[in-house]
Amino acid sequence: MNPRKNMTALVTGASRGIGAAAAVLLAEQGMNIVVHYHAARDQAEATARECERRGANVMVAAADLRNFAELERFKAKLDAAGLSPDILVNNAGVSHYGLFTDVTEQDWENVVGVNLKGMFRLTQLLAPAMVRRRYGRIINVSSVWGIAGASCEVLYSLTKGGVNAFTKALAKELAPSGVTVNAVAPGAVETDMMRDFSEAELAALRAEIPAGRLARPEEIASLIRFLASPESGYITGQVISPNGGWLT
Repeated sequence: MNPRKNMTALVTGASRGIGAAAAVLLAEQGMNIVVHYHAARDQAEATARECERRGANVMVAAADLRNFAELERFKAKLDAAGLSPDILVNNAGVSHYGLFTDVTEQDWENVVGVNLKGMFRLTQLLAPAMVRRRYGRIINVSSVWGIAGASCEVLYSLTKGGVNAFTKALAKELAPSGVTVNAVAPGAVETDMMRDFSEAELAALRAEIPAGRLARPEEIASLIRFLASPESGYITGQVISPNGGWLT
């Protein structure tokens, strides 16, 4: 008997990259999948089709994570569909590259809104049901820069450091209720977040990484899949960084 068969996994930002890869790998486990997106509907539906090919029941739903009212409507849609996620993958995120002194209020509102505010509120909406069931898995996608910090990515690093602190604190609060909270903090990954880097910059980046390459989204998703499993129940409050030996 597959203990995952009746579980529901919600993956935010599942239209592409790590989120799409995570949704597909979780679908292979026999779970119901909620594919969240903000604006990339066509790509989200493509992710959903990949999940359905693996036998999953799939719901596709949009929400602006920066907006509490939209998140509450999103939760209402889940309730109406009879879906109460056992697994929450807070993957959605936006990057910001530029000098610290050039960060605007709009930059702040956008990056903090998606990377921190949305993660906080969505988890707040979904965690009570996990606590009542005395079972849940919350996996937050952070970044190596949330651990080490990066020049010209101060705003992004700040938010990912916040994700790590949120993970550690919430893990302690929810552990007695059987809910684990962990963060995955990848190094450089072949996703759209790297699109603003030139080929010369990417080559220099690869040269810094002992593994000699960027990660594939599926490699990060495989760690998310494990942390989402029943077998991972004694792992909580951890920030795990798959980074090819870049940061040790």
